Amino acid sequence: MMMLEEKATDFIDDLSSAKPVPGGGGACAAVGALSAALGMMVANLTVGKKRYADVEDEVKENLARLDELKQRLIVLTDKDAECFEPLSKAYGLPKETPEEIAVKEEVLEKALYEASIVPLELMETIIRVMECLEVLGEKGSRLAVSDVGVGVLFAQAALEGASLNVFINTKLMKNRGQAEELNRRADALIQEGAILRERSYEGVCAKIR
Repeated sequence: MMMLEEKATDFIDDLSSAKPVPGGGGACAAVGALSAALGMMVANLTVGKKRYADVEDEVKENLARLDELKQRLIVLTDKDAECFEPLSKAYGLPKETPEEIAVKEEVLEKALYEASIVPLELMETIIRVMECLEVLGEKGSRLAVSDVGVGVLFAQAALEGASLNVFINTKLMKNRGQAEELNRRADALIQEGAILRERSYEGVCAKIR
């Protein structure tokens, strides 16, 4: 069973415990899925309404896209946990002899890379959610536009939260060229998300205040 197939209270209880997973990365993926779900709710409240007939096709496209992204984020909640296990094991490898040290460094480097790639994938997925939310903030039901704003704020939190899991792992990588490339990708996504957040949130506020 996937983590987000459990009761919400079970997931929260697991997150509250001393268990190694779920952790911050899984929480970010779950919040990202909630962001996508909020966008889907707005789209579903828009489709079929005469007032929005001229944008219905575009809203339906974003609804379908958000459904795909939501499912991906649910999978990433578990994928984040899966990449943590080999990293945890790598830290526990012996390092008494030169051979053991060399093996540990090689295994740890690979595990750190994998543990950086997953949150980057999470960030990229959340950016796509934010793009859909921007459209729905402009063209979705006015009665639910505040929910777009909530979704955008959730998405930004999940995006920047996921970046922390990139940076904590790349900091320990020996291959600094690879580490800096991963950091650059994360920084670019943070900047892209900040622009999307500002546009969408300001647009929502202009409609409701």
